[in-house]
Amino acid sequence: MSHVDLLERAVAYALGCLHGVTPDALSRPTPCRDWDLRALLRHLVDSLAALREAADDGHVDLEPPPVDHDDPIAATRDHARRLLGAWTARDGRPEVSIGGCPVTTDIVARAGALEVAVHGWDVAHACGETRPIPRALADELYPVALLLVSDADRPARFAAPVEPETPADRLLAYLGRRADGHR
Repeated sequence: MSHVDLLERAVAYALGCLHGVTPDALSRPTPCRDWDLRALLRHLVDSLAALREAADDGHVDLEPPPVDHDDPIAATRDHARRLLGAWTARDGRPEVSIGGCPVTTDIVARAGALEVAVHGWDVAHACGETRPIPRALADELYPVALLLVSDADRPARFAAPVEPETPADRLLAYLGRRADGHR
C-alpha cells in the first residue's frame, strides 16, 4: 500500500471519529495525559497543518504555522480535507525537510497516518464511543509505531506499553493505550 493511501485511510477513520464530538464534549478528558478533547483537537489540527505543509512546500518548520482554533471541530475537518488534497496533488519529491533535516516522504506520510489514526481513536474514546482502528490499518501502522516510538519517548510522549487485550489492540497497547481507555 502506498504511503498516500495509508494516510488517506487514517484520515478517513479519524474523520469518522469526529461524529460524536459536540461543543459540550470539548472539556472531556482524553487518553492523552493532561489533555481535554479541545486540546487534543487543537493538537490534531496542528499536526494536519504540518503534514499539509510537508506536501505543499516540501518542508515543515519547527514552529507550526498559525492555525485558527476557534472551532476545533470544524478546523479538524477542514484541515483533514485539505491535507488529503495536498498529498494526492504533491509533485513527487522523495524527501521533506523537517527543521532542516531530510526525511523521506514515505516516513513523513506514515508517521502522519499513525498520528492521525491514533488521535482519531482518542477522540472517539473521549466521546464515549467504541470505534476501533480498523484491523488492516492498525496492522500497517504497527511497524511504523515500532520504528518511531522508543523507550526514550516514555513516559513523556507515550505511556509504557500495556498487554494487548486482543491481537487487534497491539498498536494501541504499544502506545500505552488500552482498548477500554484505561492506562
